[in-house]
Amino acid sequence: MSSTNDLSPEIVEIPECPHCQKPMPLCICDSIEPIDNKIGLLILQHPQEQDRALGTARVAAQHFTNSEVKVGLSWPSLSKILGHNVDPARWGILYLGSAKVADYDTDLEILAIDRKAEAELNQKSLLRDLEGVILLDGTWSQAKALWWRNAWMLKCQRIILGPAAPSLYGKLRKEPRKDGLSTIEAAGMLLSALEKRPKIAETLNASFERMLARYREVQAEIPELAPKAKKRDWRLRGSKKK
Repeated sequence: MSSTNDLSPEIVEIPECPHCQKPMPLCICDSIEPIDNKIGLLILQHPQEQDRALGTARVAAQHFTNSEVKVGLSWPSLSKILGHNVDPARWGILYLGSAKVADYDTDLEILAIDRKAEAELNQKSLLRDLEGVILLDGTWSQAKALWWRNAWMLKCQRIILGPAAPSLYGKLRKEPRKDGLSTIEAAGMLLSALEKRPKIAETLNASFERMLARYREVQAEIPELAPKAKKRDWRLRGSKKK
């Protein structure tokens, strides 16, 4: 009786973190530092945003005691999303238009603009009175789809960012614009400036750096865990000797 090594594929399911929804080897939830924020953070995520490995929406939201992530395409109003009556004019939204802070005669990194893409005259008072900020999470086209499907967003205060440095994503994820940031970077920059607490941006950027470092480590050791996947079903294919 001859013995042979039967190499057959073995599928190993990789558990997913219930908080950040990343495969556990990519999770950094145990190192997240909580922040008590006064200005609310609402992240609206397109349902087809599938980059669980490099996505940052839920990691960003976990930092803040006053934050929410909602997945969907459209909502009747901001009040419906939040579950209580709010004035959308008191909420800022990161605007997706062609306007760039570099196009304005200002040294500000955060700028409030009107519907004509002109800088608001009363910058300080408008930004100081905001109750919360909204970020649209997904690819550039997905984020624009969210914008056009939710007419109530037109009532929100438009905000644009002028970061001093490009996104930490680097070559891992191509941004459509040089001033494009990840959701976690944008959240850190916005809330840090609005609450005048520089440590907020430092804390979120540090988490983002840890997340990217973990991604690179895992990608090198277990390539299957850091794919450009279109599924939430994280699986490893190996071989089993019989």
